[in-house]
Parts: sequence; structure tokens; C-alpha cells
Amino acid sequence: MKLGIVGLPNVGKSTLFNSITKAGAECANYPFCTIEPNVGVVPIPDERVDKLAELYNSEKKTYATIEFVDIAGLVKGASKGEGLGNQFLANIRETDAIVHVVRCFDDENIIHVDGSVDPIRDIEVINLELIFADLDTVEKRLSKAKKLMNNDKTAKVEYDLLERLKSHLENNKLAISFEVGNDDEEKIIRDMNLLTSKKVIFAANVSESDIKDDGENNKYVKSVKEYANKNNAEVFVLCAKVEEDIAALDSSEQKEFLEALGLKESGLDKLIKASYRLLNLMSYLTAGEKETRAWTITIGTKAPQAAGKIHSDFERGFIKAEVVNYEDLLAAGNLSKAKEKGVVRLEGKDYIVKDGDVMLFKFNV
Repeated sequence: MKLGIVGLPNVGKSTLFNSITKAGAECANYPFCTIEPNVGVVPIPDERVDKLAELYNSEKKTYATIEFVDIAGLVKGASKGEGLGNQFLANIRETDAIVHVVRCFDDENIIHVDGSVDPIRDIEVINLELIFADLDTVEKRLSKAKKLMNNDKTAKVEYDLLERLKSHLENNKLAISFEVGNDDEEKIIRDMNLLTSKKVIFAANVSESDIKDDGENNKYVKSVKEYANKNNAEVFVLCAKVEEDIAALDSSEQKEFLEALGLKESGLDKLIKASYRLLNLMSYLTAGEKETRAWTITIGTKAPQAAGKIHSDFERGFIKAEVVNYEDLLAAGNLSKAKEKGVVRLEGKDYIVKDGDVMLFKFNV
């Protein structure tokens, strides 16, 4: 899972990115890895991996991961080259979803780029830049389709679709709300990888005093939640400053720190849950003496395709899967006892994998 973090200057974006990636560095099993100056890979904490690794006495634990891309240079006029201009746009195109950090706190010591705090205005500034960039992409494709459409029926279909899409974007509407007529149209839109077709998670950055009640009484947070509800987006509330403090502690101290603040989970935990919900994801597990591992798949994935996450040969030569629910396996104490209790099943190609399934695949190529 790859998430792009965007936001105007001084909204807490970089603080959040740095905090999240430092939090990842605390885990010895998947150390924080800087691929580029603005990219970090963070393990997804998963108690199930820890307990299964203990049960199997595994040599290695591997968690599912999220790759975060800190998108710099995003200001009004970015699509026309302001700030770092189009440099940030290429980075967003490669992400699965966008985490949009919005400022929901007043602080006269931190200047807002537009002079006042207004999260909806900030959201619309960034949306407009993404729309402009998408219009540029659509217009280039339109020009190409126009040249071909006299001799190519497919190009004519694409041209008509792009004309409708262009009109949609010109009305300041995001591509994600554009209605397609059929699967072919959907494929054309998907292949264009438009910025405004990506799902969005809003990170409402509040002050330390507001984080204790999850921003319930914060007028800015309320407006962001209303906006998100209308646009099928996710929202989570955090305080980037608190996340920075959490990231400086080791894992045992983090829990005590959160409890002292009256918080049940960190902003990173909230972001992970929101990401999984938004992208319709879940995890299944594999366990053994060599390694216990979590594998991220889309909800509704069948057993052969889940096996293919490990290796394409597993999918190609899939025969069956030995499946036991994580809770049942833990309650039994080991796999042999779980088999004696009758909670281990053999499932075929049509089996839809469930969150928390512990699986062993049988294949032949």
C-alpha cells in the first residue's frame, strides 16, 4: 500500500510524515527505510503476527507495510509550476490513495499561507490544482484521439468519453465522481491514472488540547467531516505535535504516553485503519518455524489469488489451501491440536479468504 501525503505549507504535513516514519524505525523487524529523501516504509503493527511467531517459535517476523510519500511543493498554482510545480504530481500518480493533511487549529505563531485557518478552502485549493493537472492529461489524450477517430471506432468512443470528462473537470468536479457508462469506459479512465480519481483520507490536524476528545468540539474538524461524508472520503483526527512526541519514545513508553493523554491509539494506528477501510483491504497470515508473515489483500480475494501474493507459481499450480482461523489456532495451542478439534479446513479455488485466516497452500507446477 502506497500513500501520498499532501497539504499546504504549515498544516503539519511534514511533521506528520517525519513522526510516522520515525515510528516505523522503532520496529527492529522492519526498520525504517529511506528510499528517497521523501519516501518511508513503515511496518503495520499486528498483534497476530507477534503471537503466531511465538506459537511457532519463528526465526523471522514480517509485517505488512505502508509506503508513505511526502509530496512537497504543493501550493496554489502548483499545476502551473509554482512551488516545486509538477514535480510533486508524478509522485502522487504512483500512490494508491492520498492522505490530505488539513490544519484544524489556531496558532498565531504559525502563519497560514493564506492568512487564516479554513480547512475547506485549503482542501479546495489542492483539489483545484489536481483538477488542473488532470485537465492537462485529458486534453493531451483528446488531441491524440481526435487524430485517430476518423479511422478508428475505438478512438471515437474514447474521444466522446474524454469530452464528457473534460466538461466534468471544468465544472470543478473530481474524476472520482465522474459516472462511466460501461466497463470499457471505466478501463480508459483507470488507465489514465488521474489524480482526482484517487481515494482520499483527510488527516484533521488539531491542537494537543483538542486531541483528547478526538476533536469532537472543534468547528474545523466538524466541517472536514461534513465535507468527507459528501465526498465518500475517510477522516481521522490527530495532533501532529503529539505524534512527534510519540515517535521519540520506544514501544513500551508509547503505550504509557497514550494512556496518560487519555488516547486509545496513535495517529498512525488511526491512519492504518482508515486506509484499510478506504481501500477495502485486509490481511491473512502464514506461519512456520522460518517465518510468520501478514499478507495484505483486497476483501473478497479467492484462495488462488491470495496464494499468488506469495509467488505466482502458488496461484498457477494451486490445488487447495489448509485454513484455520487465527483465534481458533491460538485457542487450540498448536496446529495438531487445532486439527484434532476439527477447526482446520481444506478449501478449494472458490474459497474467499477471510481476515485473520492462517493459511498453508498446496500447489503443483
